[in-house]
Amino acid sequence: MKKILYTKFQNIDDILSQLAEKTEIKKAITRSNLYKFWVKVAGEKLAKYSKPYSMLKGGIIVIACKTPSVAQELMLRKNQLLIKFKPYTESLKIKLTDLKFDSKKWVDPEEEY
Repeated sequence: MKKILYTKFQNIDDILSQLAEKTEIKKAITRSNLYKFWVKVAGEKLAKYSKPYSMLKGGIIVIACKTPSVAQELMLRKNQLLIKFKPYTESLKIKLTDLKFDSKKWVDPEEEY
């Protein structure tokens, strides 16, 4: 039987630094950081029933909403939300042009499991 030697291990720090250099990973981390500000931008009441879902080309964030009425309320406040997002997008160097609200994208956190 042939003996297998496992001697070419790569350090986890090296692997993580290589991953952090990839453009896709950098974008994902930056978007994730932006999504964390949703509670501050929308307010606790609306953030309870909505959350950032994804980002489309052209700087459009898709917001998942629990109900169509929440989507409508957010749509009415879209200009205010874009203004509130501005300091965060500027600090993260993200171009944000629009918000799209979609009640079909909502996944209840309790129902995910």
